Amino acid sequence: MSEHVLDPADLGREPLAGEVAVDPATGRPAGRPQAVVLLLSSCLAVLGAVLLAPVLPRIQDAFAGTPGVETLTPIVLTAPALVIGLTAMVAGRIVDRVGRKRLLVGALVAYAFAGTAPLWLDSLQLIVASRVLVGLTEAAIMTCCTTLLADYFSGSQRERYFGLQVACTTVAATVFFGLGGALGAQDWRTPFWLYAVSLPLAALAATYVWQPAPQGAARTTALPALPWRQLAAPVGVSLVGGLVFYVLVVELSFVLDGIGVESTGTIGAISAIASLGTATGAFLFGRLARLGPAVTVPAALAFSGIGLLGLSFAGSIPAVVVFAVVTGFGNGLLLPSLLTWALGSLSFEQRGRGTGVWTSAVFIGQFVCPLLVLGLSDAISGLDSALAVLGAVAVVAAVGVRLARPVAAAEPAGH
Repeated sequence: MSEHVLDPADLGREPLAGEVAVDPATGRPAGRPQAVVLLLSSCLAVLGAVLLAPVLPRIQDAFAGTPGVETLTPIVLTAPALVIGLTAMVAGRIVDRVGRKRLLVGALVAYAFAGTAPLWLDSLQLIVASRVLVGLTEAAIMTCCTTLLADYFSGSQRERYFGLQVACTTVAATVFFGLGGALGAQDWRTPFWLYAVSLPLAALAATYVWQPAPQGAARTTALPALPWRQLAAPVGVSLVGGLVFYVLVVELSFVLDGIGVESTGTIGAISAIASLGTATGAFLFGRLARLGPAVTVPAALAFSGIGLLGLSFAGSIPAVVVFAVVTGFGNGLLLPSLLTWALGSLSFEQRGRGTGVWTSAVFIGQFVCPLLVLGLSDAISGLDSALAVLGAVAVVAAVGVRLARPVAAAEPAGH
């Protein structure tokens, strides 16, 4: 990257399309070191979601004498996602009020202590409480990372990093799921040590991440109001998107079980192939983003919906693999498309709160997903019917967004 000479004018405006922000202290432009730290830190929310899935039965056995153990044990896994959904909006306000870097470094340190707490806790209730704290730190981390990517980069670079964020978290989910099973083979507590990985990330964030300079209204005490009328559509669709995105993650193993696949190795391999579909969609988003949300959002929802409809009728392993990849590809396009749509019209001083609102919508959708699938399965005769309904919902949403033809907002300039 060429040497950048600090121009005082750079400190008072948003980067134009194709530009990157510069460090107010050194004049150096944002680049790969900042992006790598933010992308790796984004994976921590996935660590909380999938790491413990393989050891949940062992946790339940370890606390078999605890009243309500069958209810409390799944909450160990799902509590962080619910907390992120409920608190990311608050985290977004803190991001805009006190700054991105300070909150990110503090949350990374707190994440390590809350995440490893079950190594020493002997009460299931206290472990659940520690998982709530993990969710609080994850809400701050995700909001800070996404906001900083939007601060540092603009135009096609920003879109490429949003896609890479989804790709990295998808690959990380596959890796963490395997690590959780391997580490938990002997002792259910061992996987909790992985939460300490946030400490070196905190050190890297303190070294390479810098707080963007406030601009215009951000220099005053009052934060400008969010444009709720503009945010309503992308946030509402993102709620549906979070639900659709999580169906494949939660239900693929049950689909395979329904056609007679009992080998955990086969289920794991097919899940990994589906994850590659998601990563492919996320990587390609950077190339497709120029088409705008009027194309990318409906395309993503259509791929995901058609894939889910196919899974509802699939009766063989090859068919499941094909439709799982189609669904995964749509999922990979979906989240960065929705994020770009939601944040495109927001200025620097609105971006943290906007990111928080968007994050809340997606994670609430993810938390509701297994409950809704269970309810639909009971109401309309089985998982296949539930998948068909959710696939149809995604396709209808795709048509609705396409008819609405959302327009990509221009990059804010001079806020």
